[in-house]
Amino acid sequence: MTRKIPSTGFGSGKKTPANAATRQIDTTVTFLAMDHPPTVRVMPPVNLKLALMHVVDPTVSYYRYLYHEVGKDYYWVDRKALSDSQLAEAINADGVSVYVAYCAGNPAGYFEIDGRDPEKAWLAYFGLLPEFHGMGIGKWLLSEAIRTAWATKPQSLHVETCTLDAPHALALYQKMGFKPYERRDKTMTVPAE
Repeated sequence: MTRKIPSTGFGSGKKTPANAATRQIDTTVTFLAMDHPPTVRVMPPVNLKLALMHVVDPTVSYYRYLYHEVGKDYYWVDRKALSDSQLAEAINADGVSVYVAYCAGNPAGYFEIDGRDPEKAWLAYFGLLPEFHGMGIGKWLLSEAIRTAWATKPQSLHVETCTLDAPHALALYQKMGFKPYERRDKTMTVPAE
């Protein structure tokens, strides 16, 4: 899983209520980059019916569904703090692309590429819905995300992950060719459980 580390806020399309119960958690953010496209492409698992589709002008409701389902176990809260209009502007901006992987017709995961800076593209969000973990889809989807990002010919591709993400996320990024270049400690405000 990956996502830009949030400041504060959570909810479903509304700003955080002033009286909402929150707590602070600490995490370490690792920033990674690759400066050339990988030479190896990961093929999809042969025993699954998979499709990858570019979502043109994603609707806010569909995006919120994907974001919540993929990120609910990893404290993805930053996009939940955005209003519908703010989120629509972010996901439909020129240079931002959202792709959804389907398994037997069901949404299985997604990735979002932020290519607004022609020199430095970002894999802004990436992950699978919980029902599709452990099926071999993640490595294939990450490979497709990397290929998609490099197709725009940036000078480098970046991603960030943190210690709140899936335990194997950092290792998978490195296995796929990303190299860490910076680490930062961060305190996040998240909903109280």
